[in-house]
Amino acid sequence: MKKVLSIVLCAALLLTFCAGAFSADDKTLRFKNGEFKILVLSDTQDDQFPAYDMVNLITLAIEETSPDLIVFTGDLVEDSRAGDIGIDGESFREGVVVNTNGEIDHDKTKENVIAASDAVLSVFQKSGVPFALVQGNNDHKVGLTNEEWLEIYSGYSNSLAFDMSDDSDGRIDYRLSIYGSDGAEKFGIWVLDTGRGGLNADQIDWYSRTAGEITEQNGGEPIPAILFQHIQAADIGNLFVECSPFDEGARAAGGKFYRLNPETAAGYNFFAYKPCEPTDEFKAWKEQGDVIGAYFGHQHVEGFTGTYDGIEMGFNYGSEFAKIGPYGCRLITLHEDDVTNYDNEMFTYEGSVKTGNARFEKQIDEPYKDYGNSPLKFIMAVKNLIISMVSVIIDFVASL
Repeated sequence: MKKVLSIVLCAALLLTFCAGAFSADDKTLRFKNGEFKILVLSDTQDDQFPAYDMVNLITLAIEETSPDLIVFTGDLVEDSRAGDIGIDGESFREGVVVNTNGEIDHDKTKENVIAASDAVLSVFQKSGVPFALVQGNNDHKVGLTNEEWLEIYSGYSNSLAFDMSDDSDGRIDYRLSIYGSDGAEKFGIWVLDTGRGGLNADQIDWYSRTAGEITEQNGGEPIPAILFQHIQAADIGNLFVECSPFDEGARAAGGKFYRLNPETAAGYNFFAYKPCEPTDEFKAWKEQGDVIGAYFGHQHVEGFTGTYDGIEMGFNYGSEFAKIGPYGCRLITLHEDDVTNYDNEMFTYEGSVKTGNARFEKQIDEPYKDYGNSPLKFIMAVKNLIISMVSVIIDFVASL
């Protein structure tokens, strides 16, 4: 009887392996039934008293999308700032950092970080879905070392976080592989740590070397990949074009007005991003030829996607309810038979736990309206100026 049971169990495990499911021991990502779904979440930026809707957003997102992988694009915790009212179990305070005599109390802060992280990661753990984490600037501000962060992540059996790179700052960078039904690698996931201000030269060099080695091992053919990092590459500005303050979507930056290029990008933006010359990072993507998409967190209220020079880029909505929305998530669906043409959807979180109507709604990106010379054109200009002034103020405060 025991022998028969063993055979049945082995067969069941083999079927599970072939079906493409993930196990904590195996930690191999595979296409399942020709598809692979990636749920992208960002900027929970909370403390040991998590916001009710933040936890609910993550729970609902996983339940409604049934992903094969969760990618969290940074700022798991809030370091310290002015608080909130009524969004969690402790009003008027936000942040994990404990200061003693003007210095961070490492041990007490670490306790808070562990509790704050668990509010999010325990939801991931319960779902059984493997997850990858990007380090955000606020995560770096709490005084924990990269080794301590990796220790926290390793406490969850479905965490895929580890460090591959050899940069001088010891940042947490790695690459994940997604395998096809034939056992061959079909797709790659890059996870890069932008620290408190952006990538350093060592990281870009590590990416280039590693991508080159993978291409060489693949017979000289790059394996398509998507890259995730917290702070955006400045190249995101190349999704914008200069425009009139009377145009819908116009936002001020550097004394000029810009909006998403309606021919190459769509979605919701609160800030303006200026076009620029390709960065060293973007040049590396083009040189290696594997990155077909790059997605960022950090800005919370940005939810748009566009293509520049053959690479799709976009911002992911945040989920910190101590700040203004929109809040939401991104769902990327890869197709094994054509991995370079993937589905890319954004969802916004509407309602709230308190009002009992919390839900996700798919974002419908509509083209800009042309108001001609109607009075609405001038009303739009006033609206754009007000939003631009607010965005400049918020951007300045956030930089302090």
